[in-house]
Amino acid sequence: MTTLLHIDASARSGRSGTDPHGSHSRRLSARFVEQWQKARPGDRIVYRDVGQHPPHPVTGEWIHAAFTKPEVREPWMRNVLAESDALVDELLEADVIVAGVPMYNFGVPAGFKAYIDNIVRVGRTFGFDRSRQGLPYWPMLTDMHKRLVILGARGDYGYEAGERIAHANHVEPHIRTVFGYLGIENVHGIAVEYDEFGDERLKASLAQAERRIEALVEELATSLGTTTRLPDPA
Repeated sequence: MTTLLHIDASARSGRSGTDPHGSHSRRLSARFVEQWQKARPGDRIVYRDVGQHPPHPVTGEWIHAAFTKPEVREPWMRNVLAESDALVDELLEADVIVAGVPMYNFGVPAGFKAYIDNIVRVGRTFGFDRSRQGLPYWPMLTDMHKRLVILGARGDYGYEAGERIAHANHVEPHIRTVFGYLGIENVHGIAVEYDEFGDERLKASLAQAERRIEALVEELATSLGTTTRLPDPA
């Protein structure tokens, strides 16, 4: 059985097309999960909403606890790291991570940044040894064959590689860098653009994103050995 970790990071609680002022990224991530369940109904789905329920930000005490060897941690250190441990456990158990992450001021939402800071954990998701020859850091999730899907939404347009404002996109590149640092390099990205315009271009972008999601679900589900074929998109 495959475990899919579904993360939403939008500050908006609803989904566009369904709820007033709903989130495009939530709409896309929900679409992905719905299609996945059709293809692989026996898989386990774990949901984490860091937009509505953001993890606590990293503090000095958190850093002190995280860089203290587990066997000598005091009770307060274990308490400080409890939320982070739960988030890391979810990540380690997941085979596929689907993250709905909108662009806020050219970067990721604060809740998702807090999530990142909680899962980048020395001794759990990356290793560190000052005496190690070469680089003292190494990824710990490399051999787990995890797949990451980033589903985004942007107010403007032209953020893809080679386009007019690709240099201002600090969402997908940031996420790819962080998860690659942990050893997750099988990454796919799909995003809606033109949100601030709200015209036919937004509708076309949404339709294109949903078609790409359907194709990606079938590709990934098939790679995991599913025997259930998705219906052709209408």
